Amino acid sequence: MFADLFQWLLGAGRELAVVIISMVPLVELRGAVPLGAAIGMPATTLVPLAILGNMIPIPFLLFFGEKALDWVCTLRPFTKFATAYKNKLLAKTDQVTKYARIGLLLFVAIPVPGTGAWSGALIATILKMPKVKALMSILGGVIIAGFIMLAASNGVLGVVSMF
Repeated sequence: MFADLFQWLLGAGRELAVVIISMVPLVELRGAVPLGAAIGMPATTLVPLAILGNMIPIPFLLFFGEKALDWVCTLRPFTKFATAYKNKLLAKTDQVTKYARIGLLLFVAIPVPGTGAWSGALIATILKMPKVKALMSILGGVIIAGFIMLAASNGVLGVVSMF
């Protein structure tokens, strides 16, 4: 299913495909960078496009994320999933709160399931963090995650030889 979707997106151009895939929650840059690397995109194009795509929804999430998540929790088909996701975010808030901006940056940067820019933005709204500071922390985390995923996709030596 994902391969078919990616092939369809490639019809619009591989650059646009990377940007769109980076915008999708849970997939984000962590999915777009390996796919872009697999189709042979140069790192100098791939990483900035993936970062751009991952960051496009973040300002909206910082302003409206908590309200949107509360609303999704009220929708019958999504209630169970959205409530579980919100509880998971709330359980991770102490990791972020302890170190504030650095904690948010690290939370977004480390590419493991349940972390990323979308989750980081929602945690920032739940914690009522200042929006500009949260945005900068999330951007820093996305940049770090981009290079981690690039290294993981191409191998460390492969990444060094790209530049």
